[in-house]
Amino acid sequence: MRDLEIGLLSLGDCLADPTSGARPTPAERHRAILEEAVLSESVGFDSVWLGEHHFCDYVLASPPVLLAAIAARTRRIRLGTAVTLLANLDPVRVAEDYATVDAISDGRVELVAGRGILVDAYEAFGQKTDESRERFRENLALLRRLWSETEVRWSGRFRAPLDAVTVEPRPVQRPHPPIWVGGGSSPHSVDLAAELGLPLMLPSVLAPALDFRPLVERYRSRWQAAGHDPAAARVGCCHHVHVGASTQEARERWRPYYLNYLAFVDRVWSRRELVHAKAKVELDYDRLLAGVAICGSPAEVADRIAAARDALGLDVHLSMFDLGGLPPAAVAESVERFAAEVIPQLRS
Repeated sequence: MRDLEIGLLSLGDCLADPTSGARPTPAERHRAILEEAVLSESVGFDSVWLGEHHFCDYVLASPPVLLAAIAARTRRIRLGTAVTLLANLDPVRVAEDYATVDAISDGRVELVAGRGILVDAYEAFGQKTDESRERFRENLALLRRLWSETEVRWSGRFRAPLDAVTVEPRPVQRPHPPIWVGGGSSPHSVDLAAELGLPLMLPSVLAPALDFRPLVERYRSRWQAAGHDPAAARVGCCHHVHVGASTQEARERWRPYYLNYLAFVDRVWSRRELVHAKAKVELDYDRLLAGVAICGSPAEVADRIAAARDALGLDVHLSMFDLGGLPPAAVAESVERFAAEVIPQLRS
C-alpha cells in the first residue's frame, strides 16, 4: 500500500463563535485560512484543499485566488480544491485560473471537480439542474483537452465553440495537473471517474467513510474493466476532525462548535433546494462522533483514520479542523497536535 497523503481541508464557513458571539469578517476568515495553510506546511501536512461555495455563509467563493496567496507563502505543500464546481463554471476560465496557480506554485495544483449540491448556484448562473450531469461531463472533457493540448478545436452543448484556442499560461504539470472526480452520492460520478481513469474523492463529511466501501469496490472494478492499470487507481476521503490532549477534553471543547456548524448546514439545506435528494442533517453529537466526525485523543484519531485507510484503500485523507466558529488559536492547536502526534502514527 502506498503511503497515505495527509491533507488539510477548509470549506470557509464564516460563523460566530457560539461561546463568545464574536464573528469574523469574510476578510478575516480568508486570512485565517491562509495562515492555517501556511502552518500546515510548516508542521508536516502534505497538502491543503479549499472548497468552493456561492451565495451562503461559506464565504470561500474563489479558491484559485486564495490558493495563489498560499502558493506565494509556501514552497512544498500541494494545493487542491474540494471541490471546484465544474458544472457551473466556464471550463476555459477554470483552465486559465488553475494553470496560473500551477505556474505560481511551480507545479503543485490538484483539482477535485464536482457538480455541487445547491440548486440556487445553478439558478444564479442561469443553468438547469436537470442538465448538471451532462454539463459536468462535457466541461470535464474540455478542461482535460485545454490543459493537455494546444490549438483546441471544440464544439459542445453548453458553451460557444473553440477554434484553435491555446490556454495561457500552460500548466507546469504534464500532461496536466491531477484532476479528481468528487463523488460518491450516486454511482454516476464513480463510474465516470473509473471510465476516464481519474482519481476519486469521496464526500465522506456527508456520511461515514465506511459507508462508501461498496462504491469504492465498484470504482476499482470498473476502473480495471476500462483497461486502466489497477495500481494507478487513487481514492481519497475526508472527515471533520478535532484533536485534544485526551478524548474527554477534545469532545467537551469541540461540542458547541461542531453542533454550531451542523446547525448551520441544516439551515442551508432546509431553506435551499438540493441538486440531489434531500438529506437529513444528523445533530446527535455522540452519533456524529462515531460516523462523519473524528474527535478525541491523538491515538483515537489515528486509529479512526487508519481504519478508514485500510477499509477503503485510501491514498489521501483530508482533515477539516476550522469549522463552526472555532477560534483560529484553537484550530492551530488542533492542527499542531495532529501533526505532532497523529501523523507519525499514520506513517509508522
